[in-house]
Amino acid sequence: MSSKIHSNEDNCEGTSALKEELNIKIKEQKVVVDELSNLKKNRKVYVQQRNSNIFFLADRGQTLGSCKKELDNMKKHLQDM
Repeated sequence: MSSKIHSNEDNCEGTSALKEELNIKIKEQKVVVDELSNLKKNRKVYVQQRNSNIFFLADRGQTLGSCKKELDNMKKHLQDM
């Protein structure tokens, strides 16, 4: 019986840690969205390729849209937890 209690407590602690990590990522993503939103229209935006140190020129509007979508997905995931 005590092993079930420990398992449940460990699960709660794990969920709490995941929520905290997700909250940190949400805050970071909010900063990215704010920075992209406040850029002048003529500024260039570069996007880093996954698992690479290579950056490519990207459209500011598309990048902002995808960052907002990612932020919304993170918020939804946090609410589902």
